[in-house]
Amino acid sequence: MPCDTPEWAAGGWLGGKDGSIHKGPLKDCGLDQERQTPSKKSLDGMQSCEISTDSTDDPLSSGLRTHRQPRIVVIGAGLAGLAATKVLLKKGFTDVTVLEASDHIGGRVLSVQHGKATLELGATWIHGANGNPVYHMAEDNGLLEHTTDGERSVGRISLYTKNGVAHYQTNVGKRIPKDLVEEFSDLYNEVYELTQEFFKNGKPVCAESQNSVGIFTRDVVRKRIMVDPDDSESTKKLRLSMLQQYLKVESCESSSPSMDEVSLSEFGEWTEIPGAHYVIPEGFMKIVELLAQDIPSSTICLSKPVRCIHWNYSAQHRGVIAKSSDTNQDNNHNENSSRPHWDPLILGHPICVECEDEEWITADHVIVTASLGVLKQNHEAMFSPPLPEDKVLAIEKLGISTTDKIFLEFEEPFWSPECNSIQFVWEDEAQLEQLAYPEELWYKKICSFDVLYPPERYGYMLSGWICGQEALYMERCNDETVAETCTELLRRFTGNPDIPKPRRVLRSSWGSNPYIRGSYSFTRVGSSGGDCERLAMPLPYANSSKALPLQVLFAGEATHRKYYSTTHGALLSGQREATRLVEMYQDLHRAETTKPNM
Repeated sequence: MPCDTPEWAAGGWLGGKDGSIHKGPLKDCGLDQERQTPSKKSLDGMQSCEISTDSTDDPLSSGLRTHRQPRIVVIGAGLAGLAATKVLLKKGFTDVTVLEASDHIGGRVLSVQHGKATLELGATWIHGANGNPVYHMAEDNGLLEHTTDGERSVGRISLYTKNGVAHYQTNVGKRIPKDLVEEFSDLYNEVYELTQEFFKNGKPVCAESQNSVGIFTRDVVRKRIMVDPDDSESTKKLRLSMLQQYLKVESCESSSPSMDEVSLSEFGEWTEIPGAHYVIPEGFMKIVELLAQDIPSSTICLSKPVRCIHWNYSAQHRGVIAKSSDTNQDNNHNENSSRPHWDPLILGHPICVECEDEEWITADHVIVTASLGVLKQNHEAMFSPPLPEDKVLAIEKLGISTTDKIFLEFEEPFWSPECNSIQFVWEDEAQLEQLAYPEELWYKKICSFDVLYPPERYGYMLSGWICGQEALYMERCNDETVAETCTELLRRFTGNPDIPKPRRVLRSSWGSNPYIRGSYSFTRVGSSGGDCERLAMPLPYANSSKALPLQVLFAGEATHRKYYSTTHGALLSGQREATRLVEMYQDLHRAETTKPNM
Protein backbone atom coordinates (compact mmCIF):
# COMPACT_ATOMS: atom_id res chain seq x y z
CA MET A 1 0.00 0.00 0.00
CA PRO A 2 1.43 3.45 -0.88
CA CYS A 3 2.45 5.40 2.16
CA ASP A 4 0.13 8.28 1.31
CA THR A 5 -3.00 6.13 1.21
CA PRO A 6 -5.01 5.89 4.42
CA GLU A 7 -5.78 2.29 5.31
CA TRP A 8 -9.40 2.55 6.37
CA ALA A 9 -12.01 -0.12 6.78
CA ALA A 10 -14.39 -0.12 3.84
CA GLY A 11 -18.01 0.88 4.13
CA GLY A 12 -20.65 1.28 1.43
CA TRP A 13 -23.39 3.88 1.09
CA LEU A 14 -26.75 2.82 2.40
CA GLY A 15 -30.09 4.55 2.05
CA GLY A 16 -31.51 5.47 5.44
CA LYS A 17 -35.16 5.02 6.35
CA ASP A 18 -35.55 8.78 6.62
CA GLY A 19 -34.30 9.32 3.09
CA SER A 20 -30.89 10.51 4.20
CA ILE A 21 -27.61 8.95 3.22
CA HIS A 22 -25.93 6.69 5.74
CA LYS A 23 -22.58 5.06 5.57
CA GLY A 24 -22.26 1.35 6.17
CA PRO A 25 -20.63 0.11 9.36
CA LEU A 26 -16.93 0.78 9.51
CA LYS A 27 -14.79 -1.72 11.29
CA ASP A 28 -13.39 0.74 13.79
CA CYS A 29 -14.07 4.04 12.04
CA GLY A 30 -10.55 5.01 12.96
CA LEU A 31 -7.09 5.49 11.61
CA ASP A 32 -4.71 2.72 10.73
CA GLN A 33 -1.98 1.79 13.13
CA GLU A 34 0.60 3.93 11.36
CA ARG A 35 -1.56 7.01 11.78
CA GLN A 36 -2.42 6.43 15.42
CA THR A 37 0.97 5.64 16.82
CA PRO A 38 4.05 5.94 14.64
CA SER A 39 5.86 2.77 13.77
CA LYS A 40 9.54 2.30 14.52
CA LYS A 41 10.26 2.75 10.83
CA SER A 42 8.64 6.18 10.75
CA LEU A 43 10.42 7.29 13.92
CA ASP A 44 13.73 6.16 12.44
CA GLY A 45 13.03 8.29 9.38
CA MET A 46 12.86 5.32 7.00
CA GLN A 47 9.42 6.15 5.63
CA SER A 48 9.74 9.29 3.58
CA CYS A 49 5.98 9.78 3.63
CA GLU A 50 6.15 10.69 7.31
CA ILE A 51 9.46 12.46 7.79
CA SER A 52 10.85 15.62 6.33
CA THR A 53 14.64 15.72 6.43
CA ASP A 54 14.69 19.52 6.27
CA SER A 55 15.83 21.13 9.49
CA THR A 56 15.68 24.79 8.50
CA ASP A 57 13.57 27.24 10.49
CA ASP A 58 11.75 28.29 7.33
CA PRO A 59 8.15 27.13 7.90
CA LEU A 60 7.60 26.03 4.32
CA SER A 61 10.80 24.02 4.30
CA SER A 62 10.28 22.39 7.67
CA GLY A 63 6.65 21.42 7.33
CA LEU A 64 5.33 21.45 3.78
CA ARG A 65 8.24 20.73 1.49
CA THR A 66 8.11 17.00 2.10
CA HIS A 67 7.99 13.83 0.05
CA ARG A 68 4.64 12.80 1.40
CA GLN A 69 1.08 13.75 0.61
CA PRO A 70 -0.20 16.55 2.83
CA ARG A 71 -2.78 15.24 5.27
CA ILE A 72 -6.05 17.21 5.16
CA VAL A 73 -8.94 16.76 7.58
CA VAL A 74 -12.34 18.18 6.62
CA ILE A 75 -14.71 18.65 9.54
CA GLY A 76 -18.32 18.28 8.43
CA ALA A 77 -19.90 16.38 5.51
CA GLY A 78 -22.43 19.01 4.50
CA LEU A 79 -22.35 20.77 1.13
CA ALA A 80 -19.28 22.84 2.05
CA GLY A 81 -17.28 19.87 3.35
CA LEU A 82 -18.20 17.59 0.45
CA ALA A 83 -17.48 20.31 -2.12
CA ALA A 84 -14.05 20.94 -0.58
CA THR A 85 -13.27 17.23 -0.48
CA LYS A 86 -14.31 16.73 -4.08
CA VAL A 87 -11.99 19.53 -5.28
CA LEU A 88 -9.05 18.19 -3.26
CA LEU A 89 -9.43 14.64 -4.55
CA LYS A 90 -9.85 15.84 -8.12
CA LYS A 91 -6.64 17.85 -7.84
CA GLY A 92 -4.65 14.81 -6.72
CA PHE A 93 -4.65 15.04 -2.94
CA THR A 94 -4.97 11.49 -1.66
CA ASP A 95 -4.69 11.84 2.13
CA VAL A 96 -8.05 13.47 2.84
CA THR A 97 -10.31 12.51 5.74
CA VAL A 98 -13.82 13.81 6.42
CA LEU A 99 -15.07 13.73 10.02
CA GLU A 100 -18.85 14.02 10.33
CA ALA A 101 -20.39 14.27 13.80
CA SER A 102 -23.82 12.91 12.86
CA ASP A 103 -24.70 9.52 11.38
CA HIS A 104 -25.37 10.82 7.87
CA ILE A 105 -23.93 13.16 5.29
CA GLY A 106 -25.70 16.28 4.04
CA GLY A 107 -25.54 18.70 6.97
CA ARG A 108 -28.54 20.99 6.76
CA VAL A 109 -29.90 19.06 3.78
CA LEU A 110 -32.31 16.40 4.99
CA SER A 111 -34.76 14.81 2.58
CA VAL A 112 -37.36 12.39 3.95
CA GLN A 113 -39.18 9.93 1.73
CA HIS A 114 -42.94 9.92 2.26
CA GLY A 115 -44.86 7.69 -0.12
CA LYS A 116 -44.32 9.06 -3.61
CA ALA A 117 -43.11 12.37 -2.26
CA THR A 118 -39.89 13.64 -0.79
CA LEU A 119 -40.25 16.15 2.02
CA GLU A 120 -37.46 18.59 2.82
CA LEU A 121 -36.76 19.10 6.49
CA GLY A 122 -33.79 21.28 5.55
CA ALA A 123 -32.72 23.03 2.35
CA THR A 124 -35.60 23.21 -0.12
CA TRP A 125 -34.87 25.64 -2.94
CA ILE A 126 -32.23 26.26 -5.53
CA HIS A 127 -32.14 30.05 -5.31
CA GLY A 128 -31.70 31.33 -8.86
CA ALA A 129 -30.41 29.66 -12.00
CA ASN A 130 -27.96 31.82 -13.92
CA GLY A 131 -24.49 30.80 -12.78
CA ASN A 132 -25.72 28.94 -9.71
CA PRO A 133 -23.54 25.80 -9.38
CA VAL A 134 -26.29 23.94 -7.53
CA TYR A 135 -28.78 24.69 -10.31
CA HIS A 136 -26.35 23.52 -12.99
CA MET A 137 -25.68 20.28 -11.10
CA ALA A 138 -29.42 19.65 -10.87
CA GLU A 139 -30.11 20.59 -14.49
CA ASP A 140 -27.18 18.63 -15.91
CA ASN A 141 -28.25 15.51 -14.04
CA GLY A 142 -31.94 15.65 -14.92
CA LEU A 143 -33.12 16.47 -11.41
CA LEU A 144 -35.49 19.22 -12.56
CA GLU A 145 -37.30 17.30 -15.30
CA HIS A 146 -40.36 16.72 -13.12
CA THR A 147 -40.35 20.09 -11.38
CA THR A 148 -43.82 21.56 -11.80
CA ASP A 149 -44.74 25.18 -12.46
CA GLY A 150 -45.74 25.44 -8.82
CA GLU A 151 -42.21 24.41 -7.83
CA ARG A 152 -40.63 27.18 -9.88
CA SER A 153 -41.07 30.33 -7.89
CA VAL A 154 -40.24 33.86 -8.94
CA GLY A 155 -41.98 35.36 -5.93
CA ARG A 156 -40.11 36.67 -2.92
CA ILE A 157 -42.62 36.88 -0.09
CA SER A 158 -43.81 33.31 -0.31
CA LEU A 159 -42.16 30.30 1.21
CA TYR A 160 -43.95 27.94 -1.17
CA THR A 161 -45.77 29.28 -4.21
CA LYS A 162 -47.94 28.08 -7.05
CA ASN A 163 -50.50 29.51 -9.38
CA GLY A 164 -53.23 30.14 -6.88
CA VAL A 165 -54.33 32.45 -4.11
CA ALA A 166 -52.95 32.95 -0.64
CA HIS A 167 -55.79 33.04 1.88
CA TYR A 168 -55.09 35.66 4.55
CA GLN A 169 -57.23 34.65 7.51
CA THR A 170 -57.69 36.52 10.78
CA ASN A 171 -57.84 34.98 14.23
CA VAL A 172 -61.61 35.54 14.29
CA GLY A 173 -62.07 33.26 11.28
CA LYS A 174 -62.53 35.95 8.61
CA ARG A 175 -60.77 36.00 5.25
CA ILE A 176 -59.22 39.34 4.26
CA PRO A 177 -60.46 40.44 0.81
CA LYS A 178 -58.08 39.70 -2.03
CA ASP A 179 -57.89 43.29 -3.27
CA LEU A 180 -56.94 44.55 0.20
CA VAL A 181 -54.19 41.91 0.39
CA GLU A 182 -52.84 42.91 -3.01
CA GLU A 183 -52.80 46.60 -2.12
CA PHE A 184 -50.96 45.93 1.10
CA SER A 185 -48.51 43.60 -0.64
CA ASP A 186 -47.63 46.36 -3.11
CA LEU A 187 -47.03 48.79 -0.24
CA TYR A 188 -44.87 46.31 1.68
CA ASN A 189 -42.77 45.47 -1.37
CA GLU A 190 -42.17 49.17 -2.04
CA VAL A 191 -40.76 49.53 1.47
CA TYR A 192 -38.77 46.31 1.06
CA GLU A 193 -37.05 47.89 -1.95
CA LEU A 194 -36.17 50.86 0.25
CA THR A 195 -34.41 48.54 2.70
CA GLN A 196 -32.09 47.45 -0.12
CA GLU A 197 -30.92 50.98 -0.89
CA PHE A 198 -28.93 51.56 2.28
CA PHE A 199 -26.25 49.09 1.26
CA LYS A 200 -26.59 49.30 -2.52
CA ASN A 201 -26.59 53.09 -2.71
CA GLY A 202 -24.68 53.87 0.46
CA LYS A 203 -27.58 55.71 2.04
CA PRO A 204 -26.99 56.79 5.65
CA VAL A 205 -29.11 55.05 8.26
CA CYS A 206 -31.15 57.38 10.46
CA ALA A 207 -30.92 56.97 14.21
CA GLU A 208 -34.66 56.31 14.53
CA SER A 209 -34.36 53.04 12.60
CA GLN A 210 -31.71 51.75 15.04
CA ASN A 211 -30.13 50.19 11.93
CA SER A 212 -32.86 47.53 12.03
CA VAL A 213 -34.83 46.23 9.05
CA GLY A 214 -37.82 45.47 11.27
CA ILE A 215 -37.95 48.84 13.04
CA PHE A 216 -37.45 50.75 9.76
CA THR A 217 -40.07 48.71 7.88
CA ARG A 218 -42.66 48.91 10.66
CA ASP A 219 -42.16 52.66 11.01
CA VAL A 220 -42.42 53.49 7.29
CA VAL A 221 -45.33 51.15 6.55
CA ARG A 222 -47.29 52.34 9.60
CA LYS A 223 -46.87 55.98 8.61
CA ARG A 224 -48.11 55.28 5.09
CA ILE A 225 -51.09 53.32 6.39
CA MET A 226 -52.10 56.00 8.90
CA VAL A 227 -52.01 58.88 6.40
CA ASP A 228 -54.25 57.13 3.87
CA PRO A 229 -57.48 59.19 3.91
CA ASP A 230 -59.55 56.53 2.12
CA ASP A 231 -59.25 53.80 4.74
CA SER A 232 -61.50 53.34 7.73
CA GLU A 233 -60.00 52.77 11.16
CA SER A 234 -60.90 49.08 10.99
CA THR A 235 -59.18 48.71 7.60
CA LYS A 236 -56.07 50.49 8.90
CA LYS A 237 -55.99 48.11 11.87
CA LEU A 238 -56.26 45.16 9.51
CA ARG A 239 -53.36 46.44 7.40
CA LEU A 240 -51.25 46.96 10.51
CA SER A 241 -51.98 43.36 11.53
CA MET A 242 -50.95 42.16 8.07
CA LEU A 243 -47.67 44.04 8.49
CA GLN A 244 -46.88 41.93 11.55
CA GLN A 245 -47.64 38.74 9.63
CA TYR A 246 -45.40 39.81 6.74
CA LEU A 247 -42.57 40.48 9.18
CA LYS A 248 -43.00 36.97 10.62
CA VAL A 249 -42.67 35.52 7.12
CA GLU A 250 -39.62 37.71 6.53
CA SER A 251 -38.08 36.43 9.77
CA CYS A 252 -38.55 32.85 8.63
CA GLU A 253 -36.88 33.64 5.31
CA SER A 254 -33.98 35.39 7.08
CA SER A 255 -33.82 32.77 9.85
CA SER A 256 -33.76 35.55 12.42
CA PRO A 257 -35.71 35.68 15.69
CA SER A 258 -37.18 38.99 14.52
CA MET A 259 -36.52 41.39 11.66
CA ASP A 260 -35.69 43.86 14.43
CA GLU A 261 -32.38 42.01 14.78
CA VAL A 262 -31.45 42.20 11.06
CA SER A 263 -29.03 44.96 10.04
CA LEU A 264 -30.61 47.59 7.79
CA SER A 265 -27.27 48.93 6.52
CA GLU A 266 -26.16 45.43 5.43
CA PHE A 267 -29.48 43.94 4.29
CA GLY A 268 -28.91 44.76 0.62
CA GLU A 269 -25.54 43.02 0.37
CA TRP A 270 -27.10 39.57 0.14
CA THR A 271 -27.09 38.93 -3.59
CA GLU A 272 -29.86 37.13 -5.41
CA ILE A 273 -28.82 35.02 -8.39
CA PRO A 274 -31.11 35.81 -11.36
CA GLY A 275 -33.73 33.26 -12.29
CA ALA A 276 -36.45 31.32 -10.53
CA HIS A 277 -36.24 29.33 -7.33
CA TYR A 278 -36.49 25.59 -7.96
CA VAL A 279 -37.64 22.63 -5.87
CA ILE A 280 -36.06 19.26 -6.67
CA PRO A 281 -38.92 16.71 -6.69
CA GLU A 282 -36.67 13.76 -5.80
CA GLY A 283 -35.18 15.70 -2.91
CA PHE A 284 -32.29 18.08 -2.33
CA MET A 285 -30.35 15.10 -1.02
CA LYS A 286 -29.75 14.21 -4.67
CA ILE A 287 -27.34 17.18 -4.81
CA VAL A 288 -25.53 15.77 -1.77
CA GLU A 289 -25.31 12.37 -3.46
CA LEU A 290 -23.86 13.93 -6.60
CA LEU A 291 -21.17 15.67 -4.57
CA ALA A 292 -20.39 12.46 -2.68
CA GLN A 293 -20.44 10.00 -5.57
CA ASP A 294 -16.76 10.45 -6.44
CA ILE A 295 -15.61 10.45 -2.82
CA PRO A 296 -14.56 6.99 -1.61
CA SER A 297 -16.77 5.89 1.28
CA SER A 298 -13.65 5.16 3.30
CA THR A 299 -12.78 8.86 3.17
CA ILE A 300 -15.81 9.82 5.27
CA CYS A 301 -16.12 8.79 8.90
CA LEU A 302 -19.60 9.22 10.36
CA SER A 303 -20.61 9.61 14.01
CA LYS A 304 -17.20 11.18 14.62
CA PRO A 305 -17.66 14.45 16.54
CA VAL A 306 -14.57 16.58 17.11
CA ARG A 307 -13.72 17.84 20.58
CA CYS A 308 -10.79 20.14 19.89
CA ILE A 309 -8.48 21.25 17.10
CA HIS A 310 -4.96 21.68 18.46
CA TRP A 311 -3.27 23.91 15.89
CA ASN A 312 -0.02 25.86 15.60
CA TYR A 313 1.88 23.72 18.09
CA SER A 314 4.52 25.42 20.19
CA ALA A 315 6.90 23.97 22.79
CA GLN A 316 4.51 24.58 25.68
CA HIS A 317 1.57 23.04 23.79
CA ARG A 318 3.59 19.90 23.10
CA GLY A 319 4.48 19.70 26.77
CA VAL A 320 0.85 20.01 27.81
CA ILE A 321 -0.23 17.31 25.36
CA ALA A 322 2.52 14.93 26.47
CA LYS A 323 1.63 15.47 30.13
CA SER A 324 -2.09 15.01 29.37
CA SER A 325 -1.32 11.82 27.49
CA ASP A 326 0.63 10.36 30.41
CA THR A 327 -2.08 11.32 32.90
CA ASN A 328 -4.96 9.84 30.90
CA GLN A 329 -3.27 6.78 29.51
CA ASP A 330 -4.75 4.46 32.13
CA ASN A 331 -8.28 5.84 31.58
CA ASN A 332 -8.36 5.29 27.83
CA HIS A 333 -10.67 2.38 26.99
CA ASN A 334 -10.62 2.84 23.22
CA GLU A 335 -8.42 -0.01 22.01
CA ASN A 336 -8.27 1.26 18.45
CA SER A 337 -7.09 4.79 19.18
CA SER A 338 -5.16 6.66 21.79
CA ARG A 339 -3.84 10.07 22.70
CA PRO A 340 -0.59 10.79 20.92
CA HIS A 341 2.64 9.79 22.62
CA TRP A 342 4.68 11.65 20.02
CA ASP A 343 5.36 15.16 18.91
CA PRO A 344 3.26 15.93 15.80
CA LEU A 345 5.94 18.29 14.54
CA ILE A 346 8.47 15.45 14.44
CA LEU A 347 6.15 13.81 11.95
CA GLY A 348 5.74 17.07 10.06
CA HIS A 349 2.13 17.72 11.14
CA PRO A 350 1.33 21.02 12.88
CA ILE A 351 -2.21 20.01 13.89
CA CYS A 352 -3.87 17.37 16.05
CA VAL A 353 -7.62 16.88 15.79
CA GLU A 354 -8.94 15.48 19.07
CA CYS A 355 -12.16 13.52 18.61
CA GLU A 356 -14.85 12.85 21.19
CA ASP A 357 -13.99 9.15 21.17
CA GLU A 358 -10.47 10.01 22.40
CA GLU A 359 -8.85 9.41 19.02
CA TRP A 360 -6.26 11.98 17.91
CA ILE A 361 -5.64 12.59 14.22
CA THR A 362 -2.62 14.51 12.98
CA ALA A 363 -2.97 16.81 9.98
CA ASP A 364 -1.28 19.50 7.94
CA HIS A 365 -4.54 21.33 7.26
CA VAL A 366 -8.06 21.28 8.68
CA ILE A 367 -11.07 22.70 6.85
CA VAL A 368 -13.75 23.55 9.42
CA THR A 369 -17.29 23.64 8.00
CA ALA A 370 -19.14 23.69 11.32
CA SER A 371 -22.23 25.92 11.36
CA LEU A 372 -22.12 29.38 12.88
CA GLY A 373 -24.41 28.06 15.62
CA VAL A 374 -21.87 25.40 16.59
CA LEU A 375 -19.02 27.93 16.49
CA LYS A 376 -20.98 30.31 18.73
CA GLN A 377 -21.56 27.60 21.31
CA ASN A 378 -18.27 25.68 21.12
CA HIS A 379 -15.46 27.84 19.75
CA GLU A 380 -13.76 28.27 23.14
CA ALA A 381 -13.43 24.52 23.67
CA MET A 382 -13.02 23.70 19.99
CA PHE A 383 -9.74 25.50 19.28
CA SER A 384 -6.43 25.36 21.11
CA PRO A 385 -4.86 27.88 21.13
CA PRO A 386 -8.06 29.98 21.16
CA LEU A 387 -9.24 31.77 18.04
CA PRO A 388 -7.92 35.31 17.52
CA GLU A 389 -10.01 38.02 19.13
CA ASP A 390 -11.26 39.51 15.86
CA LYS A 391 -12.50 36.11 14.64
CA VAL A 392 -14.29 35.50 17.95
CA LEU A 393 -15.88 38.93 17.60
CA ALA A 394 -17.10 38.08 14.10
CA ILE A 395 -18.64 34.83 15.38
CA GLU A 396 -20.38 36.71 18.20
CA LYS A 397 -21.64 39.56 16.00
CA LEU A 398 -23.08 37.56 13.12
CA GLY A 399 -26.55 36.13 13.65
CA ILE A 400 -28.05 32.68 13.29
CA SER A 401 -31.46 31.49 14.38
CA THR A 402 -33.81 28.59 13.78
CA THR A 403 -36.43 28.28 11.07
CA ASP A 404 -38.42 25.05 11.39
CA LYS A 405 -41.02 23.39 9.20
CA ILE A 406 -44.11 21.54 10.39
CA PHE A 407 -45.61 19.13 7.84
CA LEU A 408 -49.23 18.09 8.38
CA GLU A 409 -50.76 15.31 6.28
CA PHE A 410 -54.56 15.07 5.99
CA GLU A 411 -56.88 12.36 4.67
CA GLU A 412 -58.75 14.94 2.57
CA PRO A 413 -58.18 18.63 1.80
CA PHE A 414 -60.28 21.10 3.82
CA TRP A 415 -58.98 24.01 1.71
CA SER A 416 -60.43 25.10 -1.63
CA PRO A 417 -58.69 24.06 -4.89
CA GLU A 418 -57.36 27.57 -5.64
CA CYS A 419 -55.87 28.05 -2.16
CA ASN A 420 -52.07 27.86 -2.13
CA SER A 421 -51.52 28.92 1.49
CA ILE A 422 -53.24 29.90 4.72
CA GLN A 423 -51.65 32.99 6.26
CA PHE A 424 -52.30 33.72 9.96
CA VAL A 425 -53.10 37.37 10.72
CA TRP A 426 -53.62 38.17 14.42
CA GLU A 427 -55.80 41.29 14.63
CA ASP A 428 -54.78 41.90 18.24
CA GLU A 429 -51.12 42.33 17.20
CA ALA A 430 -51.60 45.47 15.11
CA GLN A 431 -49.72 47.78 17.48
CA LEU A 432 -47.17 45.35 18.91
CA GLU A 433 -43.52 46.40 18.75
CA GLN A 434 -41.94 43.03 19.56
CA LEU A 435 -43.17 39.75 18.11
CA ALA A 436 -41.81 37.53 20.86
CA TYR A 437 -43.99 35.19 22.90
CA PRO A 438 -43.79 33.22 26.16
CA GLU A 439 -43.26 29.49 25.79
CA GLU A 440 -46.92 28.58 26.21
CA LEU A 441 -47.84 30.86 23.26
CA TRP A 442 -45.14 29.57 20.90
CA TYR A 443 -47.75 28.80 18.23
CA LYS A 444 -48.40 32.53 17.66
CA LYS A 445 -45.09 32.69 15.80
CA ILE A 446 -46.34 30.24 13.11
CA CYS A 447 -46.76 32.59 10.17
CA SER A 448 -48.49 30.35 7.64
CA PHE A 449 -49.25 26.92 6.28
CA ASP A 450 -48.51 26.37 2.60
CA VAL A 451 -50.22 23.81 0.38
CA LEU A 452 -47.80 21.39 -1.25
CA TYR A 453 -48.53 20.85 -4.92
CA PRO A 454 -49.20 18.74 -6.89
CA PRO A 455 -51.43 16.53 -4.71
CA GLU A 456 -50.63 13.57 -6.99
CA ARG A 457 -47.14 13.70 -5.53
CA TYR A 458 -47.64 15.06 -2.01
CA GLY A 459 -51.15 13.95 -1.15
CA TYR A 460 -52.97 16.48 1.05
CA MET A 461 -50.06 18.12 2.80
CA LEU A 462 -49.51 21.48 4.48
CA SER A 463 -46.15 22.92 5.44
CA GLY A 464 -46.05 25.38 8.35
CA TRP A 465 -43.27 27.80 9.24
CA ILE A 466 -41.99 29.00 12.59
CA CYS A 467 -38.75 30.71 13.60
CA GLY A 468 -36.78 32.14 16.50
CA GLN A 469 -37.01 31.11 20.13
CA GLU A 470 -40.58 29.95 19.51
CA ALA A 471 -39.24 27.32 17.09
CA LEU A 472 -37.11 25.98 19.94
CA TYR A 473 -40.22 25.87 22.16
CA MET A 474 -41.99 23.90 19.43
CA GLU A 475 -39.06 21.45 19.24
CA ARG A 476 -39.56 20.62 22.92
CA CYS A 477 -43.18 19.58 22.36
CA ASN A 478 -44.18 16.06 21.39
CA ASP A 479 -45.83 15.29 18.06
CA GLU A 480 -49.29 14.95 19.62
CA THR A 481 -49.10 18.43 21.15
CA VAL A 482 -47.91 19.98 17.89
CA ALA A 483 -50.65 18.23 15.90
CA GLU A 484 -53.39 19.33 18.31
CA THR A 485 -52.08 22.91 18.51
CA CYS A 486 -51.84 23.29 14.74
CA THR A 487 -55.31 21.81 14.25
CA GLU A 488 -56.80 24.31 16.69
CA LEU A 489 -55.01 27.15 14.88
CA LEU A 490 -56.37 26.05 11.50
CA ARG A 491 -59.90 25.71 12.90
CA ARG A 492 -59.70 29.13 14.50
CA PHE A 493 -58.34 31.02 11.49
CA THR A 494 -60.47 29.32 8.82
CA GLY A 495 -63.60 29.45 10.96
CA ASN A 496 -64.10 25.75 10.26
CA PRO A 497 -64.51 23.82 13.56
CA ASP A 498 -64.73 20.48 11.71
CA ILE A 499 -61.14 20.33 10.47
CA PRO A 500 -59.86 16.91 11.57
CA LYS A 501 -56.51 16.28 13.19
CA PRO A 502 -53.82 15.41 10.66
CA ARG A 503 -53.05 11.75 10.13
CA ARG A 504 -49.34 12.50 10.47
CA VAL A 505 -47.05 15.29 11.62
CA LEU A 506 -43.40 15.64 10.69
CA ARG A 507 -41.16 18.54 11.71
CA SER A 508 -37.59 19.73 11.76
CA SER A 509 -35.53 20.48 14.85
CA TRP A 510 -32.47 22.42 13.69
CA GLY A 511 -32.18 24.54 16.82
CA SER A 512 -31.79 21.68 19.28
CA ASN A 513 -29.59 19.59 16.97
CA PRO A 514 -26.24 19.66 18.84
CA TYR A 515 -24.27 19.47 15.58
CA ILE A 516 -26.16 22.31 13.83
CA ARG A 517 -27.64 24.76 16.38
CA GLY A 518 -29.68 26.85 13.96
CA SER A 519 -30.83 26.95 10.36
CA TYR A 520 -28.66 29.55 8.63
CA SER A 521 -26.98 32.88 9.23
CA PHE A 522 -27.96 36.52 8.83
CA THR A 523 -26.21 39.88 9.31
CA ARG A 524 -27.35 40.97 12.73
CA VAL A 525 -27.52 44.62 13.80
CA GLY A 526 -23.91 45.59 14.51
CA SER A 527 -22.41 43.04 12.11
CA SER A 528 -21.43 43.36 8.46
CA GLY A 529 -20.24 41.40 5.46
CA GLY A 530 -16.74 42.06 6.74
CA ASP A 531 -17.50 39.71 9.64
CA CYS A 532 -18.26 36.93 7.13
CA GLU A 533 -14.84 37.54 5.59
CA ARG A 534 -13.12 37.59 8.99
CA LEU A 535 -14.82 34.30 9.81
CA ALA A 536 -13.52 32.86 6.53
CA MET A 537 -9.91 34.00 7.05
CA PRO A 538 -7.56 31.01 7.46
CA LEU A 539 -5.34 30.56 10.50
CA PRO A 540 -2.69 31.43 11.31
CA TYR A 541 -2.93 34.90 9.80
CA ALA A 542 -0.42 35.75 7.10
CA ASN A 543 1.65 37.98 9.40
CA SER A 544 2.61 34.93 11.49
CA SER A 545 5.80 34.44 9.50
CA LYS A 546 7.16 31.58 11.61
CA ALA A 547 3.92 29.59 11.58
CA LEU A 548 2.99 27.03 8.98
CA PRO A 549 0.40 28.61 6.66
CA LEU A 550 -3.21 27.56 6.06
CA GLN A 551 -3.44 25.27 9.08
CA VAL A 552 -7.12 25.94 9.83
CA LEU A 553 -9.46 27.01 7.04
CA PHE A 554 -13.14 27.93 7.41
CA ALA A 555 -16.03 27.20 5.06
CA GLY A 556 -19.83 27.08 5.28
CA GLU A 557 -22.67 29.37 4.27
CA ALA A 558 -21.89 31.90 7.03
CA THR A 559 -18.44 32.49 5.53
CA HIS A 560 -19.77 33.70 2.17
CA ARG A 561 -20.23 37.46 2.14
CA LYS A 562 -22.87 37.67 -0.61
CA TYR A 563 -24.48 34.22 -0.61
CA TYR A 564 -24.75 33.47 3.12
CA SER A 565 -27.81 31.41 4.09
CA THR A 566 -27.84 29.51 0.78
CA THR A 567 -26.81 26.09 -0.46
CA HIS A 568 -24.79 27.60 -3.29
CA GLY A 569 -23.02 29.82 -0.77
CA ALA A 570 -22.05 26.73 1.24
CA LEU A 571 -20.89 24.83 -1.84
CA LEU A 572 -18.85 27.75 -3.20
CA SER A 573 -17.21 28.34 0.20
CA GLY A 574 -16.01 24.73 0.30
CA GLN A 575 -14.57 25.03 -3.19
CA ARG A 576 -12.93 28.32 -2.19
CA GLU A 577 -11.02 26.83 0.74
CA ALA A 578 -9.94 23.73 -1.18
CA THR A 579 -8.68 26.01 -3.95
CA ARG A 580 -6.61 27.96 -1.40
CA LEU A 581 -4.74 24.76 -0.58
CA VAL A 582 -4.42 23.69 -4.21
CA GLU A 583 -2.95 27.05 -5.19
CA MET A 584 -0.54 27.09 -2.27
CA TYR A 585 0.90 23.71 -3.21
CA GLN A 586 1.04 24.69 -6.86
CA ASP A 587 3.05 27.76 -5.86
CA LEU A 588 5.34 25.62 -3.69
CA HIS A 589 5.87 23.20 -6.54
CA ARG A 590 6.71 26.03 -8.93
CA ALA A 591 9.14 27.46 -6.40
CA GLU A 592 10.81 24.05 -6.02
CA THR A 593 11.12 23.37 -9.74
CA THR A 594 12.48 26.83 -10.55
CA LYS A 595 14.93 26.92 -7.63
CA PRO A 596 18.47 27.40 -8.99
CA ASN A 597 20.97 24.62 -8.32
CA MET A 598 23.62 25.62 -5.81
